[in-house]
Amino acid sequence: MSVSATSPDVVGLLEALATTRAIRRYTNDPVSTSDLQQILWHAGRAPSGSNRQPFRFLVLRDGPSAVAAKTLLGAAFRAGWASKRTGDGYRPSRFADSMQHYVDHFEAAPVVVLVCLDRYRDASPYEGASVYPACQNLLLAARALGYGGALTMWHLGVEDELREMLEIPAKVALSACITLGVPAGRHGPLKRKPLEEVVFDGRWGDRPAWITA
Repeated sequence: MSVSATSPDVVGLLEALATTRAIRRYTNDPVSTSDLQQILWHAGRAPSGSNRQPFRFLVLRDGPSAVAAKTLLGAAFRAGWASKRTGDGYRPSRFADSMQHYVDHFEAAPVVVLVCLDRYRDASPYEGASVYPACQNLLLAARALGYGGALTMWHLGVEDELREMLEIPAKVALSACITLGVPAGRHGPLKRKPLEEVVFDGRWGDRPAWITA
């Protein structure tokens, strides 16, 4: 499967890595089925333990069960953000406004992907290594095709209800919830900590002399 000819720009891999951010505001434009297929195909190219490829993608668009699930998720996201905003003491800011808009309009997101892990052994703190690379592939593929997304975990607040509603087996973990759409804005540039603050050389706390500004 090749990169979509509908992509508005050719985005190099390093550029995508340096500019892909969480997109929480979407236009009303749909995600085409052909682009969605490509995004999920590239997500499925991610590495996984023993190459078992245990990741599964449950896509919620506009069918009856999808609408019901998005409604349930929307309520969970609003409750999750309200708790986080109060508990963590968020003050008014561009980020806080963006998050409020995100949860208030969750149901309008064109696509919601529940990224799942089809377990083949008991739950483990290391199992994320076999599913989260697929999540990053998904977000980068969306970026390459002119879309944006945000990875979240507030679906856990209604996990039991989701499992019953969508008939998700007990052995399947709900590892992430990703919204996708056409950005009502743009990717990058990003504000991130400088490299010298996050890299140590040889021993914890030792700053690498080889990092240049």
